[in-house]
Amino acid sequence: MARLLAAFAVLLALSGTALAVDPSERLADPALEARARQISEELRCLVCQNQSIDASDAQLAKDLRIIVRERIAAGDSDDVVRDFLVARYGEFVLLRPRAHGVGLLLWGLPVALLLMAGGGLFMAFRRRTEPDVPERLSEEEEAALKAFSQEGDGRPNY
Repeated sequence: MARLLAAFAVLLALSGTALAVDPSERLADPALEARARQISEELRCLVCQNQSIDASDAQLAKDLRIIVRERIAAGDSDDVVRDFLVARYGEFVLLRPRAHGVGLLLWGLPVALLLMAGGGLFMAFRRRTEPDVPERLSEEEEAALKAFSQEGDGRPNY
């Protein structure tokens, strides 16, 4: 029973590393295949959305893997292959979008807001002073107050 559980644990641990790349898709040159795998791990499956095309079983992911391998076999560099797919499918095809334009704004805006909020809190606490202590009344003001309180029954008139 213990051996069966151990074998099941090993199979379960290894099941996460299974990739969807079909052996018929692979390139004959190991160096080109390694490049294709690296690029495929950086591209998002547009059907699964949070999986790379290297790990996805979707038909679109298979088509994208084939396109990547065709472009590499044609002699395109890694950047040219990525640029080709971005031009065709948009920045969303990249699992790690490039930091430029709107993407840079989206990444930088939360940081800027946090810095501004921290600066505002710092300024608010810096300006904070002891509670306002009323100044003492001058002798004239005390005399006027005393005269006012002695008029009538001593209660204020509202």
